[in-house]
Amino acid sequence: MTVSGLAGLTRRAALGAIAATTAFVATAAPGADGARKVTGLKSMTSGAKPISPAERNARIAKLQGLMRQKKLAALLVDTGSTLDYFTGVRWHLSERVTAAVIPASGKTVIVTPFFEQPTILEMLQIPAEIRTWQEDENPFELIAGVLNDHGAPAGPLAVDATARYYVLDAVTKALESQRQVVPGHDLVRACRMFKSPAELALLQTANDVTLTALRYVHTHLELGMLTADVSNLMDQATVALGAESEFSMALLNEASAFPHGSKAVQTIRKGSVILMDCGCVVHGYQSDISRTWVFGEPTARQRDVWNTVKRGQEIALETAKAGVPTGNIDEAVRAFYESRGWGRSYALPGLSHRTGHGIGLDGHEDPYLVRSDTTPLQPGMCFSDEPGIYIPGEFGIRLEDCWHMTDQGPKLFTALAKSIDDPI
Repeated sequence: MTVSGLAGLTRRAALGAIAATTAFVATAAPGADGARKVTGLKSMTSGAKPISPAERNARIAKLQGLMRQKKLAALLVDTGSTLDYFTGVRWHLSERVTAAVIPASGKTVIVTPFFEQPTILEMLQIPAEIRTWQEDENPFELIAGVLNDHGAPAGPLAVDATARYYVLDAVTKALESQRQVVPGHDLVRACRMFKSPAELALLQTANDVTLTALRYVHTHLELGMLTADVSNLMDQATVALGAESEFSMALLNEASAFPHGSKAVQTIRKGSVILMDCGCVVHGYQSDISRTWVFGEPTARQRDVWNTVKRGQEIALETAKAGVPTGNIDEAVRAFYESRGWGRSYALPGLSHRTGHGIGLDGHEDPYLVRSDTTPLQPGMCFSDEPGIYIPGEFGIRLEDCWHMTDQGPKLFTALAKSIDDPI
């Protein structure tokens, strides 16, 4: 489970080879400020190849073919990961609009402030026309003008689902009812839902980095460390391994029963449950891995819950077969948990969130492993597998690994944790 962000990575290194190619040291050395500093880790991302212009052009071609089938004029893409997916432009949200108009035929047009044009040109990975607007001009009229004078075919304007409402509203008004405006989510979903070999390679590298960083943190924790100490150590390890740290969530003790954490400061003590949920970014693609263990000797109850969650992960993968609705995976895990006496449906104590989510450029993306999602599993789809169990007032256990669907079944990016005693 993650927060949204950007990450990207290279080809798979076998888990056994990771330890051989990554140097670990006995301790994390304290810095001048008393904070622990990571040493002895080497970059794992030097061979990572970003998505090529040729692949982005192929994405545009697929999108345009879908638009022609549906008799749509163009797709409007606001700032966000879809803009990156099609054009290579990784831009920040701002009141100053930067957006793309991708017509059903012809060249993409990027609309951006005049003074941002040089930066856009540096990022742009496809042939495109750039139209700029000055600070006192209306960018939405410029977007509407692209449709009116760029030779876009007749038909509605589709709008990506992540477009902000004020952008959608302003463009609709600027069109002055000359074109219908319709949702573009299905168009984008049909492209982004299926990962190419280059995308899978980046996702593999990202997961390799995160698991290696978790292994480092696991061996360098000490009594008295605070939540922030653990997170900072994970961040440093991730950067040392050559990736951008997207999130490093450490949940200690009773806070481990909060799936996304608690504001209460927690400290590692003997018997602490330590739940870590972490991800990184390399060339835009994300990892998302969770591991839970006990600092010291686990209790019989902790061990039993950990084993139940591990079995939940296995059931999710066993249920994943081509053509099976993604929601069936969630149902199968939930049925097993209920047979063990945990809360029915999404009740606590039990599994209060979905079993998993799609992952790629975004940490959470279509489709989802939730019982209401009927999307049939197909090769190229990528997911997390994270069927946690949470016991309010006591502790929570979450194990999470990502996998992608193949013709032969699900393929993990990282091996499942072995046991609560060997959790990485």
